Amino acid sequence: MRRLKRTAGRYGLTILTAEKLTAKQGKGGHAIRDDESFKVIYGHMPLPFSATLEDIESYLEKLEAGEE
Repeated sequence: MRRLKRTAGRYGLTILTAEKLTAKQGKGGHAIRDDESFKVIYGHMPLPFSATLEDIESYLEKLEAGEE
């Protein structure tokens, strides 16, 4: 998680973690927010905080490879 947060920080992003998992959220519990606009750009569809750590990691890897 620490490595992912450092990687996200280089791109002006913050990894958010839900404080509680509920039945509505199901699996997951993470999202990525743009620090400049404070908008959630990943992990908010279909439900808030619906991304897993693996989803976040693959998103950041694509971002580093220049695919996003």
